[in-house]
Amino acid sequence: MEPQIPRGQSARAEFPPAEASPPHPPLESLARLPLLNRDYESRPAAFYERLRAEYGPVAPVDVLGVPVWLVLGYAQVLDVLRDARGVWSRRVDSWRAYREGRVPADWPMLPVVESGSSGFRDGAESTRLRSAWSEGLRPFQERGRPQARELERAVHAYADELITVLAESGGRSGWADLSAQFARPLPLMVTGRLIGFPTDSGADEMIMDLWRVLDAGPDAQEASDRLLARVAEVCAARVREPREDLPSYMLAAAPDLTADELTREMAMLTGLSGDITANLICNTITEVLIGETGARDSLSAGMIKEAINRASIAHPPMANLAFRWPRSDVRIGRFRIAAGDPVMVSPAAAHLDPAFTGGGAQDSVYSSRAHLAWSAGPHACLGRDLATTITMIAVERAFHRFSSLDLALPPDQLPWRSSPLIRGLRSLPVNYTLAEELPPRAEAPAPEPSRDAAGAGEPGSTSLVRRITRLMRRS
Repeated sequence: MEPQIPRGQSARAEFPPAEASPPHPPLESLARLPLLNRDYESRPAAFYERLRAEYGPVAPVDVLGVPVWLVLGYAQVLDVLRDARGVWSRRVDSWRAYREGRVPADWPMLPVVESGSSGFRDGAESTRLRSAWSEGLRPFQERGRPQARELERAVHAYADELITVLAESGGRSGWADLSAQFARPLPLMVTGRLIGFPTDSGADEMIMDLWRVLDAGPDAQEASDRLLARVAEVCAARVREPREDLPSYMLAAAPDLTADELTREMAMLTGLSGDITANLICNTITEVLIGETGARDSLSAGMIKEAINRASIAHPPMANLAFRWPRSDVRIGRFRIAAGDPVMVSPAAAHLDPAFTGGGAQDSVYSSRAHLAWSAGPHACLGRDLATTITMIAVERAFHRFSSLDLALPPDQLPWRSSPLIRGLRSLPVNYTLAEELPPRAEAPAPEPSRDAAGAGEPGSTSLVRRITRLMRRS
């Protein structure tokens, strides 16, 4: 679904002819601010506005040692995302410096752009893979389908049990890290269920490897290698024997998908659902607790999806979207972007553009629907409905189960992660009081192995949530 443009605003960027652009040095020779800096992490609005004031709707920045154009203007970001003129490529071989061997082999973001997943494909390849995604996700995203109902029940049960386990450790009133103990493990377990990780004890370790990879700790590479190998095992098995899970539904929609292609797509899913959805949950809860962006009022009025929209404007879980390369020179603002230059577009900066913020009052539903957190155009997020559903359930259960929930730190001291792409908290410390006393804990027998995806998620099951929680405490 395309963003709904604020009334009175144009959806199209006005690009004067390239020849009208004054000459300037190439990107590599321009003075560049590092993207990762203290303001970017703790006061991103100030950083983006500094760039906008100095450069206009696009600015040269340094991303971990590599020069990149960062598109800041709302209309310009939307124009790049929609790509109506076919200017922009997502293929890494469109990157001039990459073709010429000038990108450092140890550049931290190189594995992202070299992944070969649908996110970095163009044309017919992209269409084929995205069609498989669309059909594969359909049973889980259409609310009337039995798979969607079963998944929602599982998410509801996972969320409730995570809160119960959290409170068993901290008491009916206590302190918790809602990121580590709630928002992050929840989508990881849902991801395991969607992919169809087996229900043996290895499923626990696979989900924990997801955690280790996303945590980017010292054992992240080893965890990534193990995870990719296990995902490859599952995908190869689905090619031989389909089941009722996402890889099987994608194969049914596109029988020519190879096991290698399916593995790359599922590997992409583990990062997107495990990280982006977790950040969306955390950011929404945070915005409700701070109460300055309309998210609290929306939740109080029973409009959970609107609260999520408000949080997505203030802190989109992907602050910047990587990467695109123009096939030919294109002018944005006063700069000529040369063919093959790397370009990132910034939903976070676009949401601060006066062209966007001036489109409606703070309580305008129209402006909230125009956010770019899910991208737009030919590479718009196909799983936005699923991620939104998981977030809605998580937020609803949190504010239902806790009678009081308050930040344990002042808002300006919350610890944000340092990432060129992600806008998420390292931790979300809260003081809480449960609405009801916890029932006496009774260990239920371990569930019988089944063909269902990992963890049935029935209320009261002892299994996946508690096992994962124990592993997290040891990690």
